[in-house]
Amino acid sequence: MPQTPHMEQHFTAGETIRDIVIGMSDGLTVPFALAAGLTGAVSATSIIVTAGASGGRRRVHSDGSGGIPGCQERCRALRQRAHQGAARSQREA
Repeated sequence: MPQTPHMEQHFTAGETIRDIVIGMSDGLTVPFALAAGLTGAVSATSIIVTAGASGGRRRVHSDGSGGIPGCQERCRALRQRAHQGAARSQREA
């Protein structure tokens, strides 16, 4: 079998793009699963559409309110790291 070089192409965009893509795909999974489950149990299309839309809105609110403390903690950690680096630079100077 001939040996060919293994060439991999990796995602080179920033973490923000990666987080957006993962978040959107994760955010769409729950409403679609809810709608699919209700399709087998309920025959009224309006109930299925309403449940899917409300599930999506609920997810947006819960993810948003959960993301704020996480972002605040990350900012605190980055500030602390920057402060430690500045203190280390002053000691070495």
